[in-house]
Amino acid sequence: MKESVERLEIRPKHPLAIRWCHWVNFPLLALMIWSGLWIYWANDVYRAGVGSFTLFKFFPAGFYRAFGVSYQLAKGMAWHFFFMWFFVLNGALYVAYTVFTGEWRQLVPSRHSFREAVLVALHDLRLWKGQLPARKFNGAQQIAYTGVILMGFGSVVTGLAIYKPVQIGWLTDLLGGYSAARFEHFLLAAGYVIFFVVHIAQVVRAGWNNFRAMVSGYELVSSKEATYE
Repeated sequence: MKESVERLEIRPKHPLAIRWCHWVNFPLLALMIWSGLWIYWANDVYRAGVGSFTLFKFFPAGFYRAFGVSYQLAKGMAWHFFFMWFFVLNGALYVAYTVFTGEWRQLVPSRHSFREAVLVALHDLRLWKGQLPARKFNGAQQIAYTGVILMGFGSVVTGLAIYKPVQIGWLTDLLGGYSAARFEHFLLAAGYVIFFVVHIAQVVRAGWNNFRAMVSGYELVSSKEATYE
């Protein structure tokens, strides 16, 4: 009689360098966004509305008072420009590691990734019950993780453009001028917040095994083997 017995195997998933860059980037990005808020308070111009009609402002006065954001411009600039270098260095090390080790092949989207990302979204919404590919990163993850790297590059470029609009005026002009570059920098920061919320939700949904793999580097994989009695 043939039976299948389930076995749990420990398999390596995330290299140490990837985990190091991931966990270092988390507090760095949080500090960059928070210090960016201190800077943004000094010129809080963005809103949703038409003409002179304002539907809502992204950060009402109550938000600034509740979190103590007001009157922190100088400190915000000091923190932002200090941690910026660590953010850039960590991102550069991550990209260099993926290039030299070939990890980029698993991260960069292919021509199938966008279709697969749609299927992943439908699967997560319980609207599609097919089998997702058994790879390290599916199409949705490839698009998200490559996209956030490009966002990091965009943040550095737009940040430099509004930090030194005279010294590197050609870059500021290339981005559409100072106001456009500042708005692009703001949109990218908002994108990080959205990415962070979705990423945390996906980690919770994927479960402890997935989170543990990003901490320890190893995951438990279930497999079945045939036995005879």
